[in-house]
Amino acid sequence: MNQKLSRKITNLENIKRVPAEELFRFISLNKEDKLLDLGAGVGYISLPISKYVDEVTALDFDEDILKYLETKAGENGITNIKTLVSDFKDIQLRNEIVDKAVASISLHEVKPLSLALDEIYRVLKNKGVFLCIELEKSESSKGPRVSSKDMKENVLNAGFENVEIFYPQMKMVNEAVYIIVAQKNK
Repeated sequence: MNQKLSRKITNLENIKRVPAEELFRFISLNKEDKLLDLGAGVGYISLPISKYVDEVTALDFDEDILKYLETKAGENGITNIKTLVSDFKDIQLRNEIVDKAVASISLHEVKPLSLALDEIYRVLKNKGVFLCIELEKSESSKGPRVSSKDMKENVLNAGFENVEIFYPQMKMVNEAVYIIVAQKNK
């Protein structure tokens, strides 16, 4: 493994964040669900959620990170995670193929955001649920951020309905978190 990849993995593995399972309470998971984890990275969501659903598609643009995730899944005896090297703005999946989609601290990097949200909407089945976890934009934000107000507006513009926003008392990388849950009703 090259040094750059090793550093990236170490950084991702050591981010201070809440246990992923605390986030799962915001959506109902069914054993027959097919779930898309956008920006899967080292498996923060993919690995723990895999025991609650039929199949996880771990999407990331970094093929090397996904190879690491595959190795980690294999070491843990997890066989229902598929990896997909893809861009958020052109998800390489058929229309209406997943029941749930999760984007955890990943959409703030995408420009324009609307293209990614349109793609998430496209790959979700009717009545599919989208869970978005993001860092709130503030004056002290480090790096690109999308405010909860702007994210909600973009999610609605993509066609989602039943959009709920939550402000849990949790922080990731010492920044406030918001959670959006939205449904595709078509």
